[in-house]
Amino acid sequence: MKSFRIQPPDQSLRAALQTKIDNKTKPLGALGRLEALALQIGLIQGTSTPTLHAPHMLIFAGDHGIAAEGVSAYPQEVTWQMVMNFLQGGAAINVFSKQHQLQLYVVDAGVNYDFPENLPGLLSHKIAKGTQNFLHEQAMKIEAAQRCIDQGAEVVTSIFNKGCNVVGFGEMGIGNTSSASMLMSGLLNIPIDQCTGRGTGLDDERLHHKIDILTKAQQRHGALASPLELLATFGGFEIAQMVGAMLQAAEHKMIILVDGFIVSAAFLVAHAIDPNLKSYGVFCHRSQEQGHAHMMRALDVQPLLDLGMRLGEGTGAAMAYPLLASAVAFLNEMASFESAHVSEKNS
Repeated sequence: MKSFRIQPPDQSLRAALQTKIDNKTKPLGALGRLEALALQIGLIQGTSTPTLHAPHMLIFAGDHGIAAEGVSAYPQEVTWQMVMNFLQGGAAINVFSKQHQLQLYVVDAGVNYDFPENLPGLLSHKIAKGTQNFLHEQAMKIEAAQRCIDQGAEVVTSIFNKGCNVVGFGEMGIGNTSSASMLMSGLLNIPIDQCTGRGTGLDDERLHHKIDILTKAQQRHGALASPLELLATFGGFEIAQMVGAMLQAAEHKMIILVDGFIVSAAFLVAHAIDPNLKSYGVFCHRSQEQGHAHMMRALDVQPLLDLGMRLGEGTGAAMAYPLLASAVAFLNEMASFESAHVSEKNS
């Protein structure tokens, strides 16, 4: 598995950046969280004049063996059908990516389907046609998890080499809220029933069934020693590839747009591997999945948006991207008190 060298942002510029923000023609702090966002972006890029170049949205897709246990309201074939919908431009993430000029790619990390070759917008990094059923065995071997991390890193390096410095993450995979719940429960030591939500829209009876299945799976596998072992036992190929992609993005000093529940679970795993990752993450929206609030508290972060969304696909990340553009724009273009000849607040 590739090793990553993630350097925390250099803090020597913090005071100058904060002074620049404070001296804009506004009361101190009047732009609220946009000011913190501008500071974060400036620190990531190591400059008081940051820019956003070639923003990309990556949707990682994979199937899950646990779907055979009826933990989703939809059948497994919806995974590949939605991938085709993405490629044909018909999904919500397509609409928002087009609106905000985000270059969109779908990564086949392990979908249970043979896609035609050379489909525009599809990056083929298939590990296998879905994971194993973790109720009965590991979802994947450790070696497969390591390969996923390498593949995800490769995807991000390819867009970085095209000039991209901000990347959003989305996902598609029937059953992947179950994987995300298991990962967060293991990493945060939170009971599985507090980590499990309705996913694609389960009713009360099927939600109880889902919790029962995940509880049995947790009991079967017992305590796990490392983030990589936890990822291999309960993860999906798409989640594992996002882990590698995020770590690589941070190594390249890229801004990472973190979507909702499943993407945040991948971030949790990557953060457990290297805590320096956190400085590069912008948490875009609060998912309605109940476990997401626990994740945000554990990471001590506050998502930018709270719109009652729970779609996935990276839609929350795409919706939040204009806020980054606004943060950069005010930092670079808004006049200072001095340049505008405006009197400052009385001391």
